[in-house]
Amino acid sequence: MKDPREVIIRPVITEHSYDMMEKNCYTFEVAKESNKVEIAQAVEAIFNVKVVKVNTLNVKAKPKQRRGIAGKTRTWKKAMVTLSADDKIEIFGA
Repeated sequence: MKDPREVIIRPVITEHSYDMMEKNCYTFEVAKESNKVEIAQAVEAIFNVKVVKVNTLNVKAKPKQRRGIAGKTRTWKKAMVTLSADDKIEIFGA
């Protein structure tokens, strides 16, 4: 098994992900080569919670332009992790 800190890169904090936290669904940026089983095991190991479901998607690059030079944003993988009803993750410690 991979090190859990290599699988989970960072939490994704947006308005939508904040709303999903009320439904016990947390969003993370994960390593591109990781699968749903590895993601679930990593979240359980890091946060000591029970994972019910993992949804993943690959975020595609978007075209960007700065000072007339065309480029793209990076591609990355996002995972939405649903926890059991009695578990919570305190991302900000509050």
